[in-house]
Amino acid sequence: MSEIRLDNIKIGKRQPLVFILGPCVIESYDHTLFMAEQLRQLAERLKFPLIFKASFDKANRSSVDSYRGPGLEEGLKILMAVKDKFTLPIITDVHETGQVAPVAEVADVIQIPAFLCRQTDLLLAAGQTGKAINVKKGQFVAPQDMQHAVRKIESTGNRRILLTERGASFGYGALIADLRAVPIMQKTGYPVIFDATHSAQAPGGKTTGGSREFIPCTARAMVAAGCNGIFMEVHDDPEQALSDRSTQYPLAHLSELIEQLIALRTLVKDFHD
Repeated sequence: MSEIRLDNIKIGKRQPLVFILGPCVIESYDHTLFMAEQLRQLAERLKFPLIFKASFDKANRSSVDSYRGPGLEEGLKILMAVKDKFTLPIITDVHETGQVAPVAEVADVIQIPAFLCRQTDLLLAAGQTGKAINVKKGQFVAPQDMQHAVRKIESTGNRRILLTERGASFGYGALIADLRAVPIMQKTGYPVIFDATHSAQAPGGKTTGGSREFIPCTARAMVAAGCNGIFMEVHDDPEQALSDRSTQYPLAHLSELIEQLIALRTLVKDFHD
């Protein structure tokens, strides 16, 4: 398995679990920096590698009335402030090829949303930046078919690739996290992350619902299955969050879950590495 490096963070075989954490969307300058500070303090205390996540635009909202974020220009300024003040690596989504170049100036990892994981031009543009690329597996894509997204990025000469499992569609209103996705996607030669919060969603309706109570269960299961990192959207007050309030994980309970996942990774790593 290839080892992906971001400054002092190493993601891959026999490396500690990497945690990609942050609010679903940038709600304000103050809230984003508050969350970054809290997460950095937690990472320092528990000694885990942290990549900070927040979206400047949630372009795939269910309703046209849903909050999307501050937009590209203002959002990147806020993410740059997080990077400068807290020296954290940044990951954020791109939805169009025109966003890739400006995002690459700020982000350490460019994320391809699940619904766009087959968009060839977007994958190629992201790959050409030389940045690490995290491709979320579409809910409609079989794990083995993610090799095609990988090959598109590799065609640019970029081999700094992460793949993320975020659940598979099960009927019209549920997602199922498939444990097999981890070893299957790892056969591409790249690390696999598990998105524990989006996998708990229940798509449909004007706003996407979900079942937050299942996040710890599926996260523990995926660590046992050998994933290389955990992606979680986190909020200090999920019920008041402007996006994905049903599945953002409460900041107050995050420490306990991360301690469990780190301990479980220590227990099972020799079975997978």
